[in-house]
Amino acid sequence: MANSNTFPKLHNAMWPGLVGKGDDSEPPIDLDTMLDLTAAAEVGGVKFDGVDLFLADPHTSIDADDDAIKELADKVGSRNLMVGSAVAPVWEPVGGGSAMGSADDRKRFLEMVRKSCKILGRLTELGVRSYGVVRIDSAAGVEDWAADPAGNTKIIAETFREACDIASDHGERLAAEGEICWGGMHSWKAMVDLLEETDRPDVIGFQADMAHTLLYVMGYNAPEAKLLPEGFDWNDSDALDGALKKVTDALLPWTIDFHVAQNDGTVKGMGSHDKTGRHCMVTDPNGRLDVVRHAGLWLNDADGNPTKAVQHICWDGCMFPNEDLLKQQTWNDILGAMIKVRDAHGWSA
Repeated sequence: MANSNTFPKLHNAMWPGLVGKGDDSEPPIDLDTMLDLTAAAEVGGVKFDGVDLFLADPHTSIDADDDAIKELADKVGSRNLMVGSAVAPVWEPVGGGSAMGSADDRKRFLEMVRKSCKILGRLTELGVRSYGVVRIDSAAGVEDWAADPAGNTKIIAETFREACDIASDHGERLAAEGEICWGGMHSWKAMVDLLEETDRPDVIGFQADMAHTLLYVMGYNAPEAKLLPEGFDWNDSDALDGALKKVTDALLPWTIDFHVAQNDGTVKGMGSHDKTGRHCMVTDPNGRLDVVRHAGLWLNDADGNPTKAVQHICWDGCMFPNEDLLKQQTWNDILGAMIKVRDAHGWSA
């Protein structure tokens, strides 16, 4: 039976085919394969509406010319998919630089934002995109940030404000993904401080990922912001809900992009990617989240009504093993969970 709600649109992330992959890990999975797996997923007559992209080789070059962007639009559109948000390659290994680094580092960071906005703008013109944001983070380590928390937060915020000017000129918005491995964004308190210091709510907001925000309540990399005690009993659903609600109360007003995910209360690093919230299979029996119910904390207001702040939601399977990524059942299971999230917390236009 078809889903009665039509929003938010259901997207799948393409970067699990790239992040944590490479010579020191598993081989990357090409974009065509990730698109094919996404397009083939179907549950009860419902399919994915689109994909979110990582603008980096070997998927999509940040220096793609117009012919390459047109080819990308054709690849997506021919599979009856749309493009939503995209990850700007702001990290040094893919051409960017730290948002709190040297003048040259920050210049490279901003150039990656500018190039990302240009690509997404062209995809909009080509008719395969009508919503979504440019995703960024500080591209800085937690230990480096901790050398001068207040000073480094001010520098990151200054860089983010410059990025906001670039995005605004292109008609785009930016979403900063809170993640325990990025300095100044590694705890829910630090994330609020950074957004308030940046002070551009018209352009920049928060991108919540359920796997990462679970680590927020655990205080991983930020014991001063811990909301769950050591040895927490995961059967205590009231305490978990209360901790998650404290985080959403603080960050929901900023939230403009959302990743549905599962986490087992642990971290994972893979390849060149630092340890961060482990993304688990939606069917993982060790998952600590009630994915459908807890997604509502990020999608609904205090009265339980959809905020409608995000037009699409995206599943993030970052650092899934290739064996799982290449199974069609993986994406059918994920799509089924996404449909349940939309049924529970969505709306119709």
